[in-house]
Amino acid sequence: MTGRTWASRPTDRGVEMVAHAAARPYWLDRDLRPEHRPRLVGETGADLLVIGGGFTGLWAAVQAAERNPSRSIVLVERDRIAEHASGRNGGFCAASLTHGLGNGLQRFPDEMPTLLRMGRETLDAIQDTLTRLGIDADVERTGELDLATTDWQFDDLAETAAAGQALGEDLVLLDTSAARERVNSPMVRGALYDPNVLIIDPAKLAFGLADAAERLGVRIFENTEVLALASGQAGDKVCARTDFGQIRADRVVVATSASRSLVRRLRLYTVPVWDYALMTEPLSDEQLASLGWTGREGLADSGPRFHYFRLTADNRMLFGGWDAPYHFGSDDDPRRARRPAEWALLGEHLLQVFPQLEGITATHTWGGVIDTCSRFCAFWDTSHGGRVVTAVGFTGLGVGASHFAAAAALDLVDGLRTERTALEMVRRKPLPFPPEPVRWAGITLTRQQMARSERRNGRRGAWLALLDKIGLGFDS
Repeated sequence: MTGRTWASRPTDRGVEMVAHAAARPYWLDRDLRPEHRPRLVGETGADLLVIGGGFTGLWAAVQAAERNPSRSIVLVERDRIAEHASGRNGGFCAASLTHGLGNGLQRFPDEMPTLLRMGRETLDAIQDTLTRLGIDADVERTGELDLATTDWQFDDLAETAAAGQALGEDLVLLDTSAARERVNSPMVRGALYDPNVLIIDPAKLAFGLADAAERLGVRIFENTEVLALASGQAGDKVCARTDFGQIRADRVVVATSASRSLVRRLRLYTVPVWDYALMTEPLSDEQLASLGWTGREGLADSGPRFHYFRLTADNRMLFGGWDAPYHFGSDDDPRRARRPAEWALLGEHLLQVFPQLEGITATHTWGGVIDTCSRFCAFWDTSHGGRVVTAVGFTGLGVGASHFAAAAALDLVDGLRTERTALEMVRRKPLPFPPEPVRWAGITLTRQQMARSERRNGRRGAWLALLDKIGLGFDS
């Protein structure tokens, strides 16, 4: 069995599935969203300023408040809490800190035993914190099934399973028969099961963290964009100039994801790429039973371009991924979030995975930017005399890793020497992307070669092999 090929163009049934969907994120289109928090007007001060109201910023605020309840903390968000990547993602909260085992082994081979342990500890800490703070985020510890749709993908999963098992990971390789008992799809050739993944409602998580932060004494301001950071004389505070005021803080954690970096020299280290997703209507009991998906695991296929899909608490299916467009000049114009052809193609791909769902409709479709860096996982930077720490670059697998990133950022900004700050992963940054127009040409060629690799049974080719060798990559 060699596997089936994904459709390359939208079909009539794909268009029909998404044609009447609301073009906004399902997670944010519910009655759960809190009222607007105030905008910062005038001047205020803080011991710690956190810039960014996504997962990394929220975890930083919560952890900082729990570490030192007497510390005054301000968190500012340019728009609203979870407005961007944190409110648009699939809700896969993985233990991996390195965007998967394979990527980690390639980039941090000597540290992988430590990183794997710390990832599992992070996942446990997330669950413990949600319980302790009373945050209901529809958490299910279902694990994740990475699906092979071709023989060569199954061979790759077998190699990953062997490598992970050698490091003590509880990875389980499933052949075609065993995999189809878990997911009833003609596309499935085999699977790799990782138990260390939570499936979570991302908006409930973000809203719950923001509420918990405020209960811990954090002041949160929405619709407050930081325009610039400036350091005063030695020993002075950092001044964050906003659109209607300023904040003077002893320390600053910057967690702005795909937004233009406030630290100029970091602007070549990440690029914004676009991700698209759809959410279906709730599946009936009969439809759900036909999928054989009784474990409710998070699912992802394992080609160079991949999909991610999961069930919600009310049995809707989220289906996203596949393409990761980049636009010249790091263009993140919000108008690019509306891409009917992308949604229709995802609809066709969903029906290729589950033909038994023919006729199902999507209620929501959305798109938006995420930050990617050349090593595909988070990195940290210290600036302004050690008073400012930036944590970005998650490349789409940040729900769990953001907790670790926030902890490491707080260690760094407080000048602590910890097991986290000693890691090569934390001490070193990835290679930067080249400036335009070389950046656009290189990313475009890389995306083309990734698609070609998929058509050639995973053979990477000279260009991708060169990028692998020098440690420069592009992913979503």
